[in-house]
Amino acid sequence: MSSVQAAAGRRVPSAAALVRTTVFPVIFAVSACHLLNDMMQSLLPAIYPNLKAALGLSFSQIGLVTLVYQVTASILQPLVGLYADRRPTPLALPGGTLFSLAGLVVLSMAHAYPVLLVGASLLGMGSSVFHPEASRVARMAAGPRAGLAQSLFQVGGNTGSAIGPLAAAFVVLRWGQGSLAVLALFALLSCAILWRVGIWYRHHGLERLKAGHAGRQALDLPKGAARRGMLILLALIFSKYVYLASITSYFTFYLIYRFGTSIGDAQLHLFVFLGAVAAGTMIGGPIGDRIGRKYVIWVSILGILPFTLMLPHASLFWTGPLTVIIGVLLASAFPAIVVFAQELAPGRVGMISGLFFGFSFGMAGLGAAVLGKVADLYGVTTVYSICAFLPAIGLLAAFLPDLRRRVPVV
Repeated sequence: MSSVQAAAGRRVPSAAALVRTTVFPVIFAVSACHLLNDMMQSLLPAIYPNLKAALGLSFSQIGLVTLVYQVTASILQPLVGLYADRRPTPLALPGGTLFSLAGLVVLSMAHAYPVLLVGASLLGMGSSVFHPEASRVARMAAGPRAGLAQSLFQVGGNTGSAIGPLAAAFVVLRWGQGSLAVLALFALLSCAILWRVGIWYRHHGLERLKAGHAGRQALDLPKGAARRGMLILLALIFSKYVYLASITSYFTFYLIYRFGTSIGDAQLHLFVFLGAVAAGTMIGGPIGDRIGRKYVIWVSILGILPFTLMLPHASLFWTGPLTVIIGVLLASAFPAIVVFAQELAPGRVGMISGLFFGFSFGMAGLGAAVLGKVADLYGVTTVYSICAFLPAIGLLAAFLPDLRRRVPVV
């Protein structure tokens, strides 16, 4: 073999080699864009206290804003993922960021409630395109480390969600609602990065995904076990994201009304909680790769129950540590849940990613709307007394199928 042929052979790895390597630059790129996307998305709930004062909104109206945003983000995600599985569209990733850009620009000028709803829906559409496609790219680049790749992808989003309240506290509080238009420029940076990711997706990612499907093993599961597993995972997503909605939408109000903190201090507490969520997300995926995703899911959802039960009765001093523990444990579940679901439905990475991201957004939106009504009728502290019992749904994790039993595909 000539030296040219040998070099060419080194440059073109086999299909088996493709699925044994992890392409970290691509994973870090989509994680960074997830950070930018979710930072922009989290600006909306972070400025709820400002909007409530400026527009005279009730908690029910704030819940409706969250519902419009989350439902817009959730309905399209499974459809985007299903379409991507059948007809991959690499450049949809950079294109979706333009919706987020438009949403923040509209929100920066929203001085009437209907305009606020329009801005929230545009922001949601940006997420509906980004999440299933970017999660699909993370799976393409993962190789044998699907849990780690999903965690790295997710931690970008959680970090962005944590930065959002800081941006609101230090930028929007200082320069006003109009400064959202300046923060919207981060969408252009994300667009530029995702353009490069889209090129890799087209030339390398699809080949890696096909190679992974060709080499997969079939699940040796009883009839109906996969469907039952999916339903259980969706129930766990319901528990996790309704509880998260209670924190992201109303935690600042809870701190202000119960302990008399300032808006800025309340947003800093929210930042600490969201930082804990980012840390938990980073932990869950790699541990799931090592010890099994079922155990991570079990500990994550059910394990926070004692702490959520204590939270409504805690002082301001203990509220911080309790929310950190809740954030770390609760967030560790999502990467494990998504990869577990992808393994239950091999070959449908985009559809499963869209379904679970979309369902999480939808449940968060519905939860925020219902909890907003509860806060109006019975007070915001009652919200946390009710939500304290949601992690008990984690008992269902005991009925998830065992994915370690596999048979080779023939």
